[in-house]
Amino acid sequence: MLTIYGVHRSRASRNIWLAHELGLPFRLEPVMQLYRLKEPIPAGVTHTRSPSFLKVNPNGHVPSIDDDGLVLHESLAINLYLARKHGGPLAPKDIAEEGQMIMWSLWAATEVEGHALAVLQQGAPREAVDALRAPFAVLNDAVSGGWLVGGRFTVADINVAEVVRYATPARELFDANPRVKAWLDACQARPAFRKMWEDREKEPA
Repeated sequence: MLTIYGVHRSRASRNIWLAHELGLPFRLEPVMQLYRLKEPIPAGVTHTRSPSFLKVNPNGHVPSIDDDGLVLHESLAINLYLARKHGGPLAPKDIAEEGQMIMWSLWAATEVEGHALAVLQQGAPREAVDALRAPFAVLNDAVSGGWLVGGRFTVADINVAEVVRYATPARELFDANPRVKAWLDACQARPAFRKMWEDREKEPA
């Protein structure tokens, strides 16, 4: 049984979405980000600095997974692993596609995520929005065929979409890059995303 450590309102959402896409049964072990908790921390709440969780991930971040004894951290890497393990259309069909999926996942982490989080958390500061203009233009060209890799929806789309989602308060970026908007809308229209999002909405903000 796959165990996912985290909550829906964390980067674990990426792994939960993929698990739903793949039809994988999993157990969600709730681990709250410590910065979201107020003192005194309620009894029985496991958080990212709880000793029990630090035994799973000594970095003290969510998500982590335990897949029949294999423990992995880093949400984007977890998704690449799960897609590769379980195969199907979301996974790479050859080494070239695998390279592309890794490339786009790392691109999202290095070119987009930091600035997109600033947009989400700080109300779209001008410097963060400006820093995203070039990456959004790159993505706008990349999804001209509908999806990022192989002309079909894959794990690369999940990984990148979940990072780009943070930038949605900066509507001007999406207005200037309509293919990005259409692509993100198509990703988020998928039943597996909707299932994840409905469960996310049930969690405390």
